[in-house]
Amino acid sequence: MPAADGSAEEFRRRGHAVVVGASLAGLRAAETLREEGFAGTLTMIGDEPHEPYDRPPLSKQVLLGRTGAGDTLLPRRRALEARWLLGTAATGLDLAGRRVRLAGGEEVRYDRLLIATGTRARPWIKETEAALDGVLTLRTGDDAARLARRLDARPRRVLVIGAGFTGSEITSACRERGIDVTVAERGPAPLVGALGGVVGAVAAELHHAHGVDLRCGITVTALEGDPAGRLRCAHLSDGTTLEADAAVVALGAVRNTEWLAGSGLAAGPRGVACDAGCRAFDVHGIVTDDVFVAGDVARSPHPLFGYQFLSLEHWGNAVAQAEVAAHNMVSPGPERRPHLWLPAFWSAQFGINIKSVGVPPMGRELAIVQGSLAERRFAAVYGHQGRVIAAVTFDHGRWLPFYGRLIETAAPFPPDFAQVDRAPGGPRPIPAEFPDPALPTHGPTVTLSGYAPSERRVTFVPARV
Repeated sequence: MPAADGSAEEFRRRGHAVVVGASLAGLRAAETLREEGFAGTLTMIGDEPHEPYDRPPLSKQVLLGRTGAGDTLLPRRRALEARWLLGTAATGLDLAGRRVRLAGGEEVRYDRLLIATGTRARPWIKETEAALDGVLTLRTGDDAARLARRLDARPRRVLVIGAGFTGSEITSACRERGIDVTVAERGPAPLVGALGGVVGAVAAELHHAHGVDLRCGITVTALEGDPAGRLRCAHLSDGTTLEADAAVVALGAVRNTEWLAGSGLAAGPRGVACDAGCRAFDVHGIVTDDVFVAGDVARSPHPLFGYQFLSLEHWGNAVAQAEVAAHNMVSPGPERRPHLWLPAFWSAQFGINIKSVGVPPMGRELAIVQGSLAERRFAAVYGHQGRVIAAVTFDHGRWLPFYGRLIETAAPFPPDFAQVDRAPGGPRPIPAEFPDPALPTHGPTVTLSGYAPSERRVTFVPARV
């Protein structure tokens, strides 16, 4: 037990690091461990049989037939010299014994553990209906390969259940391939949970302009198959029946935390809670020093957003948090650093590039500061308690770093600047029209949870290394 004394230097030289989750966050964390001088034993555990691959292309290039699902492997920054246990799910965690239990009965002991198990697609609620031939989800490479083959077969109509980012990207790919699509969205507009009703209305216009049969305020009550077990039609909440050859369930993600039940960690449906240094909390709120968390499964506080715990489904966050977690795993206390990445993401749909920085769902108001909604080319800034909290752009992404700096410096909302091509008449705040947070919507990429202390004026300047 070389690192039982907790010494970072001892662990660095001859400890055993175990990473559960062999995707983007897990791979980047493992590479960072080696880059920072970790010379011990490294074990990588992943429930998929594939080597780490990139997920954003799955709903874009793969569905459009421009690349295969097997051609999206993540580039390696360096050799890992690791033991890979792929196609092997973790089923339990013994905190006291420092052991990860695996599906095959094996137990893997660790000196320091990184949990990077990410998320999975939320399945259709009725198992018998979910098992119908033609009912699909999109999260893994195998999912993307199945859906791409289904689109290659030219279905008469595809039903997309949910108009969040994944659902909208799937819809866009179908229309680009000339396939008829109906979208059922229980909210008032696409992307409404992530960007609010004002921007959601623009997203709805995009759907309509590209021939999508968009039905908002509608839910799917049942999926019906034929005698051979193939999807035949869907029954909708307005009493109509829709014939479809395929239905893609895009109802958001489920964080992979069930294997941690009874472990003593603060883990649940919202993820695994950790401090800003990526150290996991136990169920008593006490931080651990040998279990770290990174990626979509993590919930961590951020000083820019009222110390709310944020769960982020963002590519960049997975990379940045994994690198911070790995650095802290091999560093003594004074050399550890916080994860203060500014949330950012992008999406491409219907020929439009959508980018965001900050946490839009925290904003109660927004102001169109560049371009116009009517042209579907604009920059919108979101405000929260008198300060800029987020920005979203449609085909205006080159200005996003500027808005990121406004968020980092707690700039006042509405913003007042003369450096950019502001909209005619200047920015005028209007309600952002987010739905009631108690009502679920399809597709938010940020989940806010935890106590929000009184707002303080802060200036946040990330370290420039």
